[in-house]
Amino acid sequence: MDAHDFLAARFEDHRSHLRAVAHRMLGSLSEADDAVQETWLRLSRSDTSGVENLGGWLTTVVGRVCLDMLRSRGVRREEPLDGGVHVPDPVVSAADGVDPEHEALLADSVGLALLVVLETLSPPERLAFVLHDLFAVPFDEIAPVVGRTPAAARQLASRARRRVQGGAPATDPDRDRQRAVVEAFLAAARGGDLQGLLALLDPDVVARSDGGPTLGGSVRHGARAVAEGALLYARLAGAGRPALVNGAAGFVAFSPEGRPTSVMAFTVRDGRIVAMDALNDPERLARLDLSALDA
Repeated sequence: MDAHDFLAARFEDHRSHLRAVAHRMLGSLSEADDAVQETWLRLSRSDTSGVENLGGWLTTVVGRVCLDMLRSRGVRREEPLDGGVHVPDPVVSAADGVDPEHEALLADSVGLALLVVLETLSPPERLAFVLHDLFAVPFDEIAPVVGRTPAAARQLASRARRRVQGGAPATDPDRDRQRAVVEAFLAAARGGDLQGLLALLDPDVVARSDGGPTLGGSVRHGARAVAEGALLYARLAGAGRPALVNGAAGFVAFSPEGRPTSVMAFTVRDGRIVAMDALNDPERLARLDLSALDA
């Protein structure tokens, strides 16, 4: 094995981790793959003979690549156009287990609700939070990436953490309990049981829907508004399958022709649904990898 092949093999050992970092930074699986590829190109052009921790070096490089990509977008999604919302790309696995390919992405169950909140952060805040809070990168390694002192990088992460804690409630870790609540919710919606839905929803539940430029987006607040929306959705939705969406109980709806029409993620806490995030954009749904549901 020559030096190039050896370096490529070492990079492959870190690919899943780097893709996980990039997905949390960018909220897009295709952009995450682009960031990982750019990281490989930078590695292949660099002299890493003096690098003692290649994994740490690659993590900061992919972070820098993602920071540049976020800045190039030029628009923060804190106030989505037309009152809508941007739901990041979900990672969908079979309901009865996590596909090994997705295991690294789902290791810490970063749900769609958290990714939605991350979309509202400035690029430096997002990088500081993701690298430090999700991947334990020290602030003295984050600082040069964002062009700040370690103390300033710590402040970035602290501000981001407050936003996350206020907008992305943690889900119950027991997936069986999650699934039971989601199945009860779907049964109540299909049966037109408004009171049953209200009993399963937190009073302050938030439901976000991203239909893209074709269908538009919406945000509903409060149990009654969300329950009424669920009743309407159940009348329009086709058949569906239970799934794990970013490691938590979810649901994928399909048209009679077998085309995916919606991926829904649920955040369940203390037996009630506190957040629902749905991707309904036909173009983005067509690009998702849903093969795990066919296994």
